[in-house]
Amino acid sequence: MKKLLILACATTVLTLTTGLAMADSIKGKVGVTGKIGFLIPADNDIGPFKNNTDVGFIGGGGVIYGIDDHFAAEIDITRTSFESDFGKFGTTNLSLGGQYRFAISQPQIVPYLGAGLDILMNDADQGRDVDSTVGAHGAAGVDYFITKRLALTTELKIVVAADSDITSAGGKVGNFNPNSFSTTFGARYFFN
Repeated sequence: MKKLLILACATTVLTLTTGLAMADSIKGKVGVTGKIGFLIPADNDIGPFKNNTDVGFIGGGGVIYGIDDHFAAEIDITRTSFESDFGKFGTTNLSLGGQYRFAISQPQIVPYLGAGLDILMNDADQGRDVDSTVGAHGAAGVDYFITKRLALTTELKIVVAADSDITSAGGKVGNFNPNSFSTTFGARYFFN
């Protein structure tokens, strides 16, 4: 059974890599992205105390559409949660953005820069509420095409937004800082 599994995996890898593995123009192409990674959140304030945060996991996906040879529009939804000195916090990020994709001499590799608008829906445990806020992001990443339609992707992203109020039944108890830095790894599949 073990040999059969190894043979099946080797055949799959060989099949995926024998096709023409180069990036075409993204113009008119539609793709989906799935990704996971790590997020480093900013520290918060609870009352007079600094609330130190831990690194959290981030995961999500989105859709990308090629406007022309270099520009693409992208919609992503990611979710992260992380521990802190004063409980658990989380953010769902609806990200609307664009990418500029560079053409380089290595046709399998496509680096890109991105920017856009973020709608951050924040939450907390222990009966506390955190206001939603709007921010902006900047991103840099690379797609590595295994086949014409399938690419592995990695991205660095920074999100900057205004502080949100942390409230409980008694009123405001602190400030939530939604600024963050994340790194993700995943895959993109283009339908056309």
